[in-house]
Amino acid sequence: MPVHPSCGDDEPVPAAPRTRSAFDLPDHLSPKADPALTDGDERHFAAVSESLAQSIAELSARLDAERRAPGRIGREAMDRDAEIHRLTARLRTLRRFGLDLCLGRIVPADGREPVYVGRLGLTDSAGRRLLLDWRAPAAEPFFAATHADPMGLASRRRYRWTSGRISDYWDEVFSTDALEGHAALDDQSAFIASLGGDRSPRMRDVLSTIQADQDAVIRAGSRGALVVDGGPGTGKTVVALHRAAHLLYSDPRLGHRRGGVLFVGPHQPYLAYVADVLPSLGEEGVQTCTLRDLVAEGAGAAEERDPAVARLKSSADLVKAIDAAVRVHEEPPTRGMTVSSHWSDVWLSADDWAAAFDAVEPGTPHNEAREQILEELLTILMARHEDGGEGHDVPPELLRRSLLQDREFTRALNRAWPMLEATDVVGDLWSVPAYLRRCAPWLGPEDVARLQRAEAQAWTVSDLPFLDAARQRLGDAEASVRRRRHEAAAAAERARRADVIDSLLQNVEIDESEGAMGMLHGRDLQEALVDRSALPGAEPDLLAGPFAHVVVDEAQEMTDAEWQILLARCPSRSFTVVGDRAQARHGFAESWTDRLERVGFDRITVASLSINYRTPEEVMAEAEPAIRAVLPDANVPASIRSSGIPVVHGSVSDLEPLLESWLSTHRGGIACVIGDPAFRPTPRVRSLTPSLSKGLEFDLVVLVDPDRFGEGIEGAVDRYVAMTRATRRLVVLRSS
Repeated sequence: MPVHPSCGDDEPVPAAPRTRSAFDLPDHLSPKADPALTDGDERHFAAVSESLAQSIAELSARLDAERRAPGRIGREAMDRDAEIHRLTARLRTLRRFGLDLCLGRIVPADGREPVYVGRLGLTDSAGRRLLLDWRAPAAEPFFAATHADPMGLASRRRYRWTSGRISDYWDEVFSTDALEGHAALDDQSAFIASLGGDRSPRMRDVLSTIQADQDAVIRAGSRGALVVDGGPGTGKTVVALHRAAHLLYSDPRLGHRRGGVLFVGPHQPYLAYVADVLPSLGEEGVQTCTLRDLVAEGAGAAEERDPAVARLKSSADLVKAIDAAVRVHEEPPTRGMTVSSHWSDVWLSADDWAAAFDAVEPGTPHNEAREQILEELLTILMARHEDGGEGHDVPPELLRRSLLQDREFTRALNRAWPMLEATDVVGDLWSVPAYLRRCAPWLGPEDVARLQRAEAQAWTVSDLPFLDAARQRLGDAEASVRRRRHEAAAAAERARRADVIDSLLQNVEIDESEGAMGMLHGRDLQEALVDRSALPGAEPDLLAGPFAHVVVDEAQEMTDAEWQILLARCPSRSFTVVGDRAQARHGFAESWTDRLERVGFDRITVASLSINYRTPEEVMAEAEPAIRAVLPDANVPASIRSSGIPVVHGSVSDLEPLLESWLSTHRGGIACVIGDPAFRPTPRVRSLTPSLSKGLEFDLVVLVDPDRFGEGIEGAVDRYVAMTRATRRLVVLRSS
């Protein structure tokens, strides 16, 4: 029997010997229970069960040993943490799934033994491969083989697991030799059969039914930007999530030590919906967020009320004005001055100021550069003090402290290169017209006036790219303070350890050149003994980047300005961009390539998904005219299935009895009411706006007064998006 998620993460619970079949087929599928069809699987699952128990015990022991190991420092500490993270993630996956780690099997056409494909790779104690990781190149035929291109397969079997046992399975045969006595053929594929299943508040596990067109995108390389373009129901989100897991497995350049992967979704309901997917694939280190989460002010930011202001702030060029806004505060003094110490007065010329400003290393954030400028000025002053001949024997640290006590000198530096706050820089742009005109001289008087507001720091979503750009440009105002504290703490720790070592050596008579005790005299070893990980420092911002790869879902809604937030976090420009131009609420007339080149990408590949796996034909027949009315060339995908349930039109007064009837006749599944803010959600009936329904799916969708969603492209897109959330039934209600 497999080990299940109820087991704790730290206590190994070995799997019990299997005393029952892995198959639990209902009576109407009794022909599939024929031993000729299942005995081979049963034997293989017995080996998998034994290996799982052994693996869980071994991994638990290794994890316990790592946690009990003495503390380490530097790279060794990082390696230890990474190993603990890896072991914990694998243990959690093994315990979560048990035997149902296995997705299915492929039978090679050349007569070799079947290959079983799993969520993770698994071998027995003798090194025999029991499960092939789904991300391995050798597993590709399990997803990609078709009758047109069998990829060397005779047959393929996919399992459906329920409570740790197989409740159904489907065989696809690619050669006549594999037919007789080896396969149970159905009138529908495993994938088509799964589409009609009940939905839940979390995205279903669909790994075993990934289709060939989706798998090709999942396994594509990571260089540059890959656009996954597809209409509703084409599996864009499925592809995006599985691609993130596949890239971390297959591309060593994207590992956690290199920055890892950031996954950006459109809103919080979406992130909650997909929360289980990546952990179920064995990847728990992917950072997931919305665009708002990347900026401190995002949580409280309101929508921009004036469309004209939103349009102006959507420009990447205006975001670049932040650099000019900061440079206004980086002007060296044009006059020299005398700087006094307790021993001498030293002249600091305008050229000295300019040289110190020029000494800043390129790319250094403004607030962090101030420390570099101060150090350069002090170097100039101290060298000039030495040349003056007076007090040349003053200890450098004392001279430095004395120079810093010259208030006029520090005031001059603060005026020429002040410490800045991002909120002040952006707020000044929206409240000081002359400042905005200087930083964005291409703006006309009307646009400058339109961007001004009474409450400069009443942040909106449109302000987030500017706040983020300002923080990127300014850096951390406390960085130098923390660095000095860190250095002081390290010095104190070195002194403390030196005292301990000296005390130890005084009590031991030993040749200093011999043995471990003698090595304690070495300064390099004493430095290595300082545990820098225990010294004070800032808590890391897990969303700050840089990331090795970024996945963006519903990317058609991103403005040029918002793209700058993500580009700043991924210098390599390695992106997966997922979206549908026909679902862009504000229109998307250009091509993906044109849009992405304009915002800063250079290597762009577009892959299209054109098959609608989710939405029944009956629903698409209703939804397609809604979008084509405003976007005649919309990429509307073709549905591959019919539910047999017609779209129903009715009155708003029918809402309550409709839902009561549906709930009473459907023991499972999730419904959603879209367009009625007054409707209060229940555990099985959600209440959302069209925008918040993006990326989600429901068994029943009830649209309330869709004509009130709006006019033009925005209203049409909202109606199209809302309709295509339905996987079984769509009801449209209107006020009488």
